[in-house]
Amino acid sequence: MNTYAIRVIYKYEMRRAFETIAQSFASPVLSTALYFVVFGSAIGSRIESVGGVSYGAFIVPGLMMLAVLTQSLANASFGIFFPKFTGAIYELLSAPVSFVEILIGYVGAAATKSFIIGLIILGTAGFFVPLQIAHPVWMLGFLLLTCISFSLFGFVIGLWATNFEKLQLIPLLVITPLVFLGGTFYSVDMLPPAWQTVTLFNPVLYLISGFRWSFYEVADVSVALSLTMILVFLGTCLAIVWWMFKTGYRLKQ
Repeated sequence: MNTYAIRVIYKYEMRRAFETIAQSFASPVLSTALYFVVFGSAIGSRIESVGGVSYGAFIVPGLMMLAVLTQSLANASFGIFFPKFTGAIYELLSAPVSFVEILIGYVGAAATKSFIIGLIILGTAGFFVPLQIAHPVWMLGFLLLTCISFSLFGFVIGLWATNFEKLQLIPLLVITPLVFLGGTFYSVDMLPPAWQTVTLFNPVLYLISGFRWSFYEVADVSVALSLTMILVFLGTCLAIVWWMFKTGYRLKQ
């Protein structure tokens, strides 16, 4: 294992994030604060509680997942796409560095940035609503798995994309709607029966449900099912990345 190469890639990606700290960290926090003002105050004042939890506190896990998913995708996809765009990827591929080491460097940095953003948003939420975390270890575990899984997915998108338009296509048209329709601002029990069934086909629901359980022991689906969905998604992304590097898909053009 070439740990030196991993450190170089990791440090470079982390340095890029801190050089654009306003975009990398301040922007998600500001967006979250606005969500609390709009949804927590305006809508929350009309909803007493959801599952015995105040509405303002109920949406905290969903808002954290919204930020973590979008930031994981953006950081990882741009991190690997930019070397492709500039041609620097060929120098990396010709170096004595395996795809595993490349993957650990880029995905590790993207997951780290998303994890930090998640914790910052958690701290920000504490200024707006009283928080309780019933299972802090499970909370950190779900958060870390989600950061790694969607950073891997973002890495796949970055390898697949051939231009900046494609780089934004899946996050904007697929992931963001799934997050908003995955129980970020509501519980599945609040929907009509037909829509409850439809929502169960949304994979993001299982991520948010498991994460919310770690806070308030309130979940729309079982915790075991949520954890299984995350691990299956992570394994699928790993398999796709392995296939891309093995075949040179969108890498050897």
